Amino acid sequence: MISLLFGSGTAVIDSKHGTIASMKYKDTELACGTSPLFRVCLRKSGGEAVVIDASGGRLNALAVKCGPSGETVRAEAVYGFENGTSVSVKAEIDADTLNWRADTKVPDGYVLEWIELPAVTLKPLNGEGGEASVLFPFNEGAIVDSIALKEATNFRSWPIEYPSLGSFQMFPNMICSQFQAYLMPGYGLYTGAHDPERGLKYIDFTGNGGGVELHMRIYPASYGENGTNRGPDFPVVWKFFEGGWEDAADIYRAWFESALPEGLNKISENPYLPDWYFDMPFVVSYPVRGIHDMDEMKPNALFPYTNALGLIDDIEKATAAKLLVLLMHWEGTAPWAPPYVWPPYGGEENFTEFRDELHKRGDLLGVYCSGFSYTVKSNLNDYSREEEFEKKGLEKAMCAGPDGKVLLSRICPGQRAGYDLCAASEEGDKILAEAYTPLFRAGLDYAQILDQNHGGGQYLCYSSEHGHPPVPGQWMTENMRGLLSRWKEASRGMLLGCESSAAEPYISNLPFSDNRFELNWYIGRPVPLCSYIYHEYMHNFMGNQVSSPFYQTEDSLFLRLAYSFAAGDCLTVVLTPDGRVLDHWGGRDFSTLPDRDEVFAFVKNLTEFAKGEAHEYLCRGRRIKTPETDCPAHEYRTAARAVSIPDVFSAAYTLDGKSVQIFVNHTRNDVSVKAGGKDLVVPARQALSEQI
Repeated sequence: MISLLFGSGTAVIDSKHGTIASMKYKDTELACGTSPLFRVCLRKSGGEAVVIDASGGRLNALAVKCGPSGETVRAEAVYGFENGTSVSVKAEIDADTLNWRADTKVPDGYVLEWIELPAVTLKPLNGEGGEASVLFPFNEGAIVDSIALKEATNFRSWPIEYPSLGSFQMFPNMICSQFQAYLMPGYGLYTGAHDPERGLKYIDFTGNGGGVELHMRIYPASYGENGTNRGPDFPVVWKFFEGGWEDAADIYRAWFESALPEGLNKISENPYLPDWYFDMPFVVSYPVRGIHDMDEMKPNALFPYTNALGLIDDIEKATAAKLLVLLMHWEGTAPWAPPYVWPPYGGEENFTEFRDELHKRGDLLGVYCSGFSYTVKSNLNDYSREEEFEKKGLEKAMCAGPDGKVLLSRICPGQRAGYDLCAASEEGDKILAEAYTPLFRAGLDYAQILDQNHGGGQYLCYSSEHGHPPVPGQWMTENMRGLLSRWKEASRGMLLGCESSAAEPYISNLPFSDNRFELNWYIGRPVPLCSYIYHEYMHNFMGNQVSSPFYQTEDSLFLRLAYSFAAGDCLTVVLTPDGRVLDHWGGRDFSTLPDRDEVFAFVKNLTEFAKGEAHEYLCRGRRIKTPETDCPAHEYRTAARAVSIPDVFSAAYTLDGKSVQIFVNHTRNDVSVKAGGKDLVVPARQALSEQI
């Protein structure tokens, strides 16, 4: 047994059996069952997966280094396997952190796909009879206290496999940051990958016996010699901390800012951003065909595009806000049928007239696109590229599985049939350039260019014919950053974004994206983790709120607007074709909709607040830990459960040596709040700030 003391923690490694036998915070034992110290997935030349772990290896060597007081400060164990694989695991103390590293030697005939290090099973979450929860960097951030709740949803722990799914727990994808934290009352365990290259990872937690197993799975494959047969060249860091989720985020943010992605600047120092970025525009979204995604795609009352100008004028008067009009179902091909979108439905003439009229008003025009799957046939109209696909042999540009076969995409199959395009293939890159170059030259202000490519990531590909390694890995981040940088140059004057917030390595190229935090109510409780870490570098907008879990009759739109505003995101509403406000995109029941006048009055109040006392904090400020706040809460119903939500959302920001706490009341009544030793009253559907 090897004991490693790091700060307030102690990890005990059973090197003989390849497990962590004990994990303590001070004198409290947290380990609950055992997990292998590491797992490794190899691929045979034909694509077959071979998974091995420490418990099945033989301990070939063990080296321990002691400090001046006799304590262990470094340990290395080398494990061998029958197929010739060798894995070396190193654990080293650095002040109050425990840093894990691994090296691998892979025999001929195999390729290393991933290594998971270290695996540990801790005491159960609150929902399974324990006291713990997990800070999960999924879809902008959540606190999850029940594995059973999470696993009963579409956001459960999917196996990361080809063909891709949008909801994979992958970084950089729907996982925005390279860490998670196990939270106990008053303290927690931070576990983060301090990888400056921001390569592909699976970051998740699952049930294991009676406990919760934390996963940090690294896909190290990179371009270059020996890029597919090496371990990660960065540490996985463990650190105990006192406090809550913001304290864990502070640990990661400190590392992030010590190793910023290349080309990333703070908003205040970013010359690429247009002036409107600092105006916090109000995003107004609607379709010009049909009323929902699976509808018959006939033109509605907001087509031709200029039909909406009267409605736009009314919204401007009601809200006193700069508007970003964000169109759906505008593509001249078929809605949600990537990658080809241009020309606009109905032709360029009226579309251009609409753009110019918006610009005259000081407003903005944006469009939703749909990523880079390749649509062979739309399910919504007669759009088809079947003949081209066969004639040009475009299968060679598509993502392939481990066996080399190209399978139909699982991304939005209701709207389209097609394949996942490999952006790292030469032909795939040409297709994307052909599809999106006309859009980049269209004089728009914004394009959600990667809707369905959550976080800006690309899809899994195992092809050995595309010039990239034959397994997913770090090369995907490298390739995607290059592609997005080229798009950024080609689309000068227009900002690009993706579905979900841009993951960390893509922030500089995707600085304004659709933050659908509301989805985390399915698995737990949303927390603005993305905003907390990255607000000085990136803003988002509230998003179209598709698949909101709340019952529509409870008018939860106001609480979602308040949550987004406190987090520093731009507000968003979705309109029906007759100009009413939808509860969220995708709804088909128009019998109980939010009161439009009340919604716009709330938006106006928040807009005026954002233009005034809070402007610099919301635009350029740094998120800091929010002082403890006490206020009433009310229950709201979702399809799975009732949740208690505070009447006032709050966040703290600092700028130029001054700090404020912002309070946003989403209810119809004044609310009394206690914060920072003060008693405050936040007026109904208003915001206020207090110096702290």
